[in-house]
Amino acid sequence: MRIRRNNLNVYDMKKVLFSLFSLAAAGLLLTFCAPKSDAVDLFNGKDLAGWSFVVDGEVPAAEVFCVKDGEILISGQPFGYMYTDAVYADYDLDVEYAWIGAGTNSGLFLHIGQTSCPFPECIECNLQAGNAGTYVFLGGASAEEYQLPADGVMPKFPKIDKREASSEKPAGEWNQAHIEVRGAKITSYINGVLQNQCTASRSEGHIGLQSEGGPLKIRAVRLTPAI
Repeated sequence: MRIRRNNLNVYDMKKVLFSLFSLAAAGLLLTFCAPKSDAVDLFNGKDLAGWSFVVDGEVPAAEVFCVKDGEILISGQPFGYMYTDAVYADYDLDVEYAWIGAGTNSGLFLHIGQTSCPFPECIECNLQAGNAGTYVFLGGASAEEYQLPADGVMPKFPKIDKREASSEKPAGEWNQAHIEVRGAKITSYINGVLQNQCTASRSEGHIGLQSEGGPLKIRAVRLTPAI
């Protein structure tokens, strides 16, 4: 009886140890398999640290770009843009924006190279009301998919029209522009609708927010490195 009781205790102990080992292994597996978010907020909600500014004319940049109540306010006039001090490649970009008053015109600048005034060398994902998602090529930027008009004359602002009907929300409501950059390929969604894609001549650059048209507010500019 004594030996049997001792054997039973050893058996039970092995079961306990095996269970503990299994739980520990499962915990390690969950740790290694759990998705890790490396998202970076390019706008910290307080100020415009990490950004530089280009404004057409002599108006101070602070009168065109400022922060109020945790949101970026962009006046829309005069023309200009704010752009990240850092250069980025291979990422997802999410920007939440809304018009202040009637919808007018603005854009997200991608793969910024030379920072000239009032437009840099870049591909613009247009945010113009009713036309969000159209690509405009500024400062000599280009893409493989662009085709010249029938007359063969290069326009001042070459563009690739958005693919679908407007997927924007009414003026005053928040929209989300989601941009996926994989090497030179740029894919853009407006409120979850695929609107455009192109293969740029560059694979990296600064990211910019444009002043053009009328007042705009932005509450999030989030970048997630591509895996």
